[in-house]
Amino acid sequence: MATAALPAVPAGFTGREEDLARLMPVLDPGSAESDLPVVICAVSGLGGIGKTSLALCAAHRAVREGWFPGGTLFVDFRGYDEDPVTADQAVVALLDGMGVRGAELPQTVAGQYGLYRRLLAEEGRSMLLILDNASDPGQVAPLFPWTDHHRVLITSRDRLTNLDARLLDLDVLKPEAAALAVDRLLRLADGGDDRAAREPEAIAELAELCGHHPLALRIAGGMLRKRRYRTIASLVDELREAEDRAGALGVRPVFEVAYEQLPPEQARLLRLVCLAPTAEVSGEAAEALAGLGGQRTVGLLEELASSHLVTPVPSGGDVRWRLHDLVRAFGMAVVAGDAGLREEGEQARERLLGFYWRRANAANDRLRWLPGRPEPEQFGDRAGALAWLDGERAGLVGAVDWAGEERHTRHAVRLAMCLDTYLQWRRYFDDAIAVARAAREGAHRIGDRACEAGAWNNLGSALQDAGRTDEAIDTLTQARDLHQTAGDRQREANAMALLGLALRDAGRGEEAIETYTCALDLYQVLGDRRGEGMAWNNLGNLLQDAGRLEEAIDAHVRDRDVCQVLGDRHGEGAAWNNLGVALQDAGRVEEAIEAYGKDLEICREFGDWYGTGQTLSNLARANRDVDRPAEARAYYLQAADAFTQANAPTEAANAQSAADALT
Repeated sequence: MATAALPAVPAGFTGREEDLARLMPVLDPGSAESDLPVVICAVSGLGGIGKTSLALCAAHRAVREGWFPGGTLFVDFRGYDEDPVTADQAVVALLDGMGVRGAELPQTVAGQYGLYRRLLAEEGRSMLLILDNASDPGQVAPLFPWTDHHRVLITSRDRLTNLDARLLDLDVLKPEAAALAVDRLLRLADGGDDRAAREPEAIAELAELCGHHPLALRIAGGMLRKRRYRTIASLVDELREAEDRAGALGVRPVFEVAYEQLPPEQARLLRLVCLAPTAEVSGEAAEALAGLGGQRTVGLLEELASSHLVTPVPSGGDVRWRLHDLVRAFGMAVVAGDAGLREEGEQARERLLGFYWRRANAANDRLRWLPGRPEPEQFGDRAGALAWLDGERAGLVGAVDWAGEERHTRHAVRLAMCLDTYLQWRRYFDDAIAVARAAREGAHRIGDRACEAGAWNNLGSALQDAGRTDEAIDTLTQARDLHQTAGDRQREANAMALLGLALRDAGRGEEAIETYTCALDLYQVLGDRRGEGMAWNNLGNLLQDAGRLEEAIDAHVRDRDVCQVLGDRHGEGAAWNNLGVALQDAGRVEEAIEAYGKDLEICREFGDWYGTGQTLSNLARANRDVDRPAEARAYYLQAADAFTQANAPTEAANAQSAADALT
């Protein structure tokens, strides 16, 4: 149980230099840490994460440095076995390691502790006690020395916050270190095994499938050793298809032990959080999954975090909760294997979809709100709505994928229909395409023709925004025809407006003008002033492309006037910008600069960083045209910053290059 000789560091141990750099100063009796009366360090982390290996590596380094001339003692407490070692058992083992045995060993527990503490106190040379794999502070606290020159290093799967100790949390390896760990394991067995070097992409994916978890990586390395003449990619394919990846990698028993020791409420929450569409969830999303109050849910999450089954991630003054990939795979497999748990899980997903829809719908109402309409209740301003959507985006998009499951189709489709404005504003075009396709297919499956029609338009718009013009034209042509057949003139007008933009980008200007003129007529017949303003705006751009500048200026003025009547500030800003472009092309540069200034003010008001970048670039070009290079350069630099914030790196680079050319 206890030994004075340190066990060896497991072969292949690597990738922990940063953790060693944090740990070694705590162990060093001569470091600045020595102002503490007794330096105790507790290393904690998920099972198999490499806590013992790290502790042993640090101990061996410390011994080589001569830090512990009094010796080292090591005890494995087997804290997560059915019969863990108690402190009373450990003190006997520690005394044995110190040479006390047989008749010299006191017969009473009190006598044993007394002798143990006296020997430590009398040993003037520093000693290191490694108390490995403890599950409870009660296992180790009675063994702490009552002197200030010895050091204690504890490892545990739980964060032992009740101890007066330096706590060091161990996370998974970084991707490069994880790949290197497998490579070292292969070359350790066969120096000529160069598969990792020959298959860098496969080894990187293997490390990712292992969640960069050291034990999983060791097991995967062992699997590759057995299949010496097969590629790493072949193992990657098998793991990718595995229904229970934790089981396939042989780490399921580690998680089973941790799961089975959880109280029922914690075990239930862990299962349900594993069913979330992403590995990281907000406290609100976890609350929806659990169907519990916020305080209770957070308390349970904090307990799970102490067991390293979830990881708290600070985020803008709040906390999100992240699951390790293999823990998540384990939890999903637990649910899948039990009919009662499957039903519990489906109900949890229904609650989450309901929560997502209510909040996303409220956020969408705020983004689309115009003065004169009732104020949305949940979000006081657009910034708050965008902040919530930004934080939940991955979960929202992932939940829309549940539209493919019959039980969740209707709720997932209505969620999808709330996201198009946000995804367009933030220019997440790939997400917008995926969400629109899921909505279109789900709505078709359940016979919701109104949602299906709207999803067709959203898909065409997203394809257009992504630069996939030919696909956008095909999609929007089909959408227009569907709306015409259904007699839905509003959606027909919307589809034609989007189709006009796609035709413009395809270089089919005359067709685009004709299509937009038809869309404008429809909007006017319908009395849709907002649609009319948008149509005037885009028709003005098309007329400008055709060199019909006076008509273009007139169209943009009409658009601006409609937006002002409606109180549509965002639309008004776009109208001012496009009017500025038309005025600049007509040689009326000072008027153009004034128009750009109006738009810039509105873009900043809305936090529209892409629009801000476009307008600043236009201001730069206008100033360059009137021979004001210093002002032009300043605007280009501001545009580069705005495009960077808008997740538009190509536009940012172009603006920076234009600024550099004016240096």
